Amino acid sequence: MKDAFRLDGKVVVLSGAAGIIGSEVVKNFLEAGARVFAIDREQTLLEERLGPAHDSLALCAADISRREPLLRAREQLAARWGQADALLNNAATKSDNFFEPFETFPLDDWNEVMSVNLGGAMLCAQVFGSPMAERGGGCIVNTLSIYGIVAPDQRIYEGSEYLGRAINTPAIYSASKAGLWGLTKYLASYWGHRGVRVNAITPGGVFSGQNKTFADSYGARTPLGRMAQADDMANAMRYLVSDAAKYVTGHNLVVDGGWTVW
Repeated sequence: MKDAFRLDGKVVVLSGAAGIIGSEVVKNFLEAGARVFAIDREQTLLEERLGPAHDSLALCAADISRREPLLRAREQLAARWGQADALLNNAATKSDNFFEPFETFPLDDWNEVMSVNLGGAMLCAQVFGSPMAERGGGCIVNTLSIYGIVAPDQRIYEGSEYLGRAINTPAIYSASKAGLWGLTKYLASYWGHRGVRVNAITPGGVFSGQNKTFADSYGARTPLGRMAQADDMANAMRYLVSDAAKYVTGHNLVVDGGWTVW
């Protein structure tokens, strides 16, 4: 019997490919037989995190907040493998003043983050998703956040650091991810009759170097008692892209260790 979770022959476009989750998705999808067109902002970052390109992996440096670089990326994809079977909108960004308090958060930073987290996903869906609709099949998976569906618990940030810097979750992150959930539902309805499935994944907090204070506070607030690992998200994304989810669309797969049950 065919393994419905295999991705053999599928061409997958992944934004944010050099990130903590993205790099694990690349590894997971390649092992499942996919061909991955990996997009991130810098070529050197892609090569550092993913290694050199090969028969099943293409590396593409592009600013997803602008249409022209994405159109060039689509031309590169077409020359190599043709059209995408799946698009994973996984990219997100931080601005220079990302951890500024809400009361003084600059509008320029707000617009900068929104242009990638939400605007970039919209542009990628236009550039790579429209051909799927024209062809009559494909899937899109958008990476959200628990803070796009519930408010941050501000209590866990007391004494919390990431790479030696105090952290919090700013309003722009919540707003951009909530907007991406709205876009997900819209596109699931808009393209459903044309065979394009559009879903979302909502990761809980993924461990990536936060200090012990934060990890302990986060784990104490989570029914499963720990932060997520990147492979928890990669496996969920693989399910949504695979034929195992062929009747799933407009769905938000929450992978958060139970964080949002409270």
